Amino acid sequence: MDNKKGFDNEKYLREQSRAIQKRVSKFDKLYLEIGGRLTRDGHAARVLPGYEPHNKLKLLKKLGKDLGVLYCISSSKLESGATWSDTGLTLDKLAMKETKMLEEMGIEVMGIVATRFSGEKKVLAFKKKLARSGKNLYFTYNVSGYPTNMKSIFGPKGFSAQDLIPTNGKKIIAITGAGANSGKMFVCLSQVFLCEKGGLSAGYAKQETFPIWNLPLNHPVNVAYEAATADIGDVNMLDPFHKKAYGINAVNYNRDIENFAILKRLITRMVPKSNFMHSYKSPTDMGLNMAKKAIIDDSVVQAAGRAEVMRRYKFYSDNLKGKKRAKTLKRMDSVLREVGMKLVW
Repeated sequence: MDNKKGFDNEKYLREQSRAIQKRVSKFDKLYLEIGGRLTRDGHAARVLPGYEPHNKLKLLKKLGKDLGVLYCISSSKLESGATWSDTGLTLDKLAMKETKMLEEMGIEVMGIVATRFSGEKKVLAFKKKLARSGKNLYFTYNVSGYPTNMKSIFGPKGFSAQDLIPTNGKKIIAITGAGANSGKMFVCLSQVFLCEKGGLSAGYAKQETFPIWNLPLNHPVNVAYEAATADIGDVNMLDPFHKKAYGINAVNYNRDIENFAILKRLITRMVPKSNFMHSYKSPTDMGLNMAKKAIIDDSVVQAAGRAEVMRRYKFYSDNLKGKKRAKTLKRMDSVLREVGMKLVW
């Protein structure tokens, strides 16, 4: 593939930061969940030629002094010694590396959060290590039946039992962490609840780069996201909530769509009707993604998307083994067929 650009990076940073600031204006404080890899997004750079791999850091820097960061790690995964993806780093070491990178860019890290903590020894050892360097480790605690058991979530051992994490008056709190299932959304929602309980209007939103909601479902860039997550089973779908509310198609992915009805029930209980979160009619509304506005040559990004699908197929074929390999390659067979299909909208 040649080096022709299909994506205007500076326009993306302008449009995305503007969208975030517009959402921030609806609240006293916004908890913004950052999806995907924080420090280097190689996937985005491959499928959107012109996208810079360190864009998330640049975007956080662009938000200025209003921003603070909370970095989440799973207590159980830290205890198990799990490593994150291809970094080979345990979660404590990854957290230290990525928060240091943020601080070197002048982005204030408010602390690291060990999620669903239940006394894990490695977590307590990590807390002592952080304390020696003047850093804070905070905790969230397991809530039985989360996210579906409303009685438990809003009972005395639910959100009310969590600690309000100090944020020093920052208006935007970016919630990031080591991959999926690090507890980011729970941190956001519990903190919104506690802020509202204390008389501060707070909100939740999510920044994701993929899938791109206003590209066609079978656009190669969106299909490439399915290829990138074929080993964990994510699937792009048309957002039925968005279609019902606005009469237009929007692309989201299965987990956010499946969880939206639950989220709406939580919002009803968490915040007063005056809170802007009550206006979210779909998971697409909840998200912030201005990537399409920065695509300047669709043919270039389509070609890059197809190339990424093939790259992922080869990676899975060469590196996975056993049942996981068979299951993932079966999923990739259907993904490959999508790339060859006429675009559907």
